[in-house]
Parts: sequence; structure tokens; C-alpha cells
Amino acid sequence: MLPPIVRIAPKSHHLHRAFTTPNPIPATFLRGGTSKGVFLNRAHLPEDQSQWDPIFLGIMGSPDTANGLQINGMGGGISSLSKICVVGSASAEQQAQGIDAEYTFVQVGIRDTTIDLSGNCGNLSSMIGVFAMDEGFCSRDPSALSGTTTTIRVHNTNTNKTIDTTFPVTLAGDSLQPKLDLPQTTMAGVPGKASQITLEFISPAGARTGELLPTRKPLDSVNILDQEIPVSLVDATNPTVFVTYTDLCRVLRPSSLVDFSTPELWELMESIRRAGAIKMGLDPNMQAQPKIAVLSPSCDQDHDIGIHAFSIGVLHKAVPMTVGLCLGVAAKVEGTLAWDLTKSMRLGKVEESEFIRIKHPSGIVEVGADFAADGEVLKAKVVRTGRRIMKGVVWW
Repeated sequence: MLPPIVRIAPKSHHLHRAFTTPNPIPATFLRGGTSKGVFLNRAHLPEDQSQWDPIFLGIMGSPDTANGLQINGMGGGISSLSKICVVGSASAEQQAQGIDAEYTFVQVGIRDTTIDLSGNCGNLSSMIGVFAMDEGFCSRDPSALSGTTTTIRVHNTNTNKTIDTTFPVTLAGDSLQPKLDLPQTTMAGVPGKASQITLEFISPAGARTGELLPTRKPLDSVNILDQEIPVSLVDATNPTVFVTYTDLCRVLRPSSLVDFSTPELWELMESIRRAGAIKMGLDPNMQAQPKIAVLSPSCDQDHDIGIHAFSIGVLHKAVPMTVGLCLGVAAKVEGTLAWDLTKSMRLGKVEESEFIRIKHPSGIVEVGADFAADGEVLKAKVVRTGRRIMKGVVWW
């Protein structure tokens, strides 16, 4: 199991600028999926990761204790807009394994000084290969290209996992460059069409705990408010606590539909998440890990299961992609809540569908998972889009 990597930086972070990191620092601002983040070259940062904190807090405008808008930096006041990716060249050993680049994902606190390196971001992972090619960490020989796409293999240090990103490329002079503006696919939560970026998370199980099912059981329960609440604790791409909408209704006893915007619900969700974290062997005080999501049965033919996911205590406007991928895996593990809720999807089918259609507050996303005959998760996959927004320097 990986050790927790969360730091609370000193509040007087602007006093810690005495090392050689440039200010402003070269940076690229990118959208990946339904997240946006600042991408930095690892070579421009100190070797000692503890010295990263004041840089990242300054870039994002954190902490913003007054209103949580991060008005003084690049952050956007919500978890999906308070992210940084640090990307560097692959080591010689990694290159021998076919890895093109290495990256560390950073979730930056909004109202506090938390620097969380405990998990990965599925959405921003879709742009690591693009950034790696743009920065010259890796390249592809145009004469060896078969077709119009290339695959960049990257290593994520947070989860110690490998991810393949496949996207269109175009010839610019004598080199290949990523091409992101082809009208190939749409994505819920993002306007317009863009190039298709296919993400494949290789061997995604046990990203944080070392086990697909950290308790070795597809179904557990936690005791909240003197009631036993069934949960599925699954660790694939990121650890996630799954609970059903039906069980929330049983505990809350709402007069109508559950209101996901109420503090009462948020408190209940956090209590369930913390109890699930303890069962998974994780630190319950780490808000970014595990995630928690509410599952509901399909109510239409356009999807197989519904989800409302929470990120750092707030309802996500879509779904964190690592949570969606984790659900795609969980739905194929017999006995989990997701398996039970997607039974109708499998009825009458000779072969199980490669993808599961997940409905979230902004639309529908399809995720897939491949399993070996012995039950090992070979890969989890999803299609994303991305866009270059800005390249220049940022002050911290």
C-alpha cells in the first residue's frame, strides 16, 4: 500500500521563495475531459517535493479563506479547477519498459493549504501524452507511423500505474504533433466536438491500497446514525466508496427526492466516506481519497446506471473520471452494488457489453474494463477530449 502523501503547507507561504525556481515559472494551461489544470515541467521545480508547496499554492491562489474562489490565482474555486500536473522525462529504466514520460498529479486545497498527492486525476491524465510531446519529452518517427494516431505511454507516480493515451497527430515540418481540434467526438459537460483521446489504465486495480477489493469482499457495510448502510469499497484507478440512492433514502427518509445540495446530505456522505476509508486502510482525514459516489438504477434506455459523485465534500458537476472508471470495473465484479444495479444490462445478452453507460449530472459517459479469465483487471478505458488553452509563464 502506498503511504499517504498529503501536506499542510505553512500559511505564510509567500516567505519561502529563496530557492532557484523561476518566478514566473513556465507553464501550460490545459483542459483534459471536464477538468482544467496547470501543467509544469518537472525540471523547473526543486528536487525536494516539500518545496513545491508554496509554488503550487501561489499559482492556484490558495488558501482563499474569504470566499473560496481562488481569485488571486489560476484556480477556479472547485476541485476540478484546482489541479496541477508535474510532467517529466522517463528514466532510462522506464524507457526500456516502453514508458515515454512520468507525471505527478497534485490536488491543491482551495480554502486551506492542503497539497494532496495521494491520487490521480483521470481527466487530466488524457493530456499528459499531449503535453509530453509538446515539451519534447518524447517523439514519434513520422515514417514509422501507421494510421493517423499515436499512443504515448505514461507512468503516474501517485498510483504507480501505467496509462496509455492515444490521440490524432499531424505532420508539422519534419515532426509529428498532437492534433486536438478534429470534430470526432463530443463529451458531456464540454461544448462542441474535438479529437478523440482514448485512455487505457493498465492494471488499474489496487491503485492506492494494493487490492481491487481492499476488504476482500464485494459488499460491506458501515454503521452511521445507528443504521447499517451497505457499501462497496473498490480500488481501481482511485479508491471509491459506493452507496446506493435507495439506502440514502432509507436513512434520510426524505418527503420527496433526495436533495444533493443540502448540508445534511453532505455530512452523511462524509460520514460514510470516512467510515469506508477506515475499512479500506486509508486515512479518513484525506479528503481526496477515497472518493464517494451514490449509485442509482437506470431510469431510461440511454444509460445503464446513474451516479452522483462527491469530490472533496462537494457534489461534482459531472463525474471524476477515476470514479467513473472505478465504477466501470466495479460493475463487472459480481456481488458489488454496481453489479446488482446493472443486472438488467446483462439480461438476454450472449456477450457482456464492452462499455457501461454512466449517467451523471451533466450527461452520459461510457467506460470500459477488460478482465483476464482469472478475474484480474487488465485495463480500464474511457474516451476523453482536451484542448490547449494557454502556454507561457505563471507567477507564484
